[in-house]
Amino acid sequence: MSPADAVSDANRGYIIPIGGAEEKLNNPEILDRFIDVCGGRSARVAIIPTASELEDTGRNYEKLFRKIGVKHAKVLNIITREDCQNARHTAYIERSDGVFMTGGNQLRLSTTLGGTPVAQAIRRCNAAGMHVAGTSAGAAFMPEHMIAGGREGSTPSPDMVTLAPGLGLTNNFIIDQHFRQRDRLGRLLTALAYNPFALGIGLDEDTAAFIRPGDDLEVVGSGGITIIDPTDLTYSSMDRARRGETVSLVNVKLHILISGGRFEIKSRQAITEKP
Repeated sequence: MSPADAVSDANRGYIIPIGGAEEKLNNPEILDRFIDVCGGRSARVAIIPTASELEDTGRNYEKLFRKIGVKHAKVLNIITREDCQNARHTAYIERSDGVFMTGGNQLRLSTTLGGTPVAQAIRRCNAAGMHVAGTSAGAAFMPEHMIAGGREGSTPSPDMVTLAPGLGLTNNFIIDQHFRQRDRLGRLLTALAYNPFALGIGLDEDTAAFIRPGDDLEVVGSGGITIIDPTDLTYSSMDRARRGETVSLVNVKLHILISGGRFEIKSRQAITEKP
């Protein structure tokens, strides 16, 4: 699934991947910022809980957004591919200022939404200015290439990651979540070794990347974002490494940015937070 075309980058809505476990009660900074981007209290937000197997996940986010002050927050109960054919769901997305995809299992998202009118509506509306946020599995699902699973560890290995097609809002990134908490550096490096075209974004919990139209990324939240840039990669042993063997990668650049930090994606420039 490729990103939907837009007349220019300036027309696109934000893409907002969140690393999971975002603060919801005491200081919901990320969710507050998402609502501000969507237009504030009058915003219309569609909540897609497909990734979760818990029946109350969507309703909990609906209550949370309303508690924050959003007047129009609605759960779209999309469980099956048949649900994705429901014209009422696509119509609500088309009237929305933002879509929020919950956590759970990203394969439930890709196998349920992939190729359906709901997925097409999200891509089309994001290209036209609607903002899309996703936490945990919802974050992993956003790009064209999705990390579907893998194992922990800091050193890349050929069998460390499973990749699958994602939603296709962008082909500039591969995203991993719960990054520091679950020791996922190795699997993100492995994914990038398979596809050095993309940037890697590793999101700590309670941390989000607010990716502006024009591909300028800003960090919001209490943790850090690890950005891996393989642009200048000069050597990779991925093509001959066997299962379980360590992969050699030379001249890969890594940045860690915290709240207020920015990354200019086109120029590959990291900008630190203000002191």
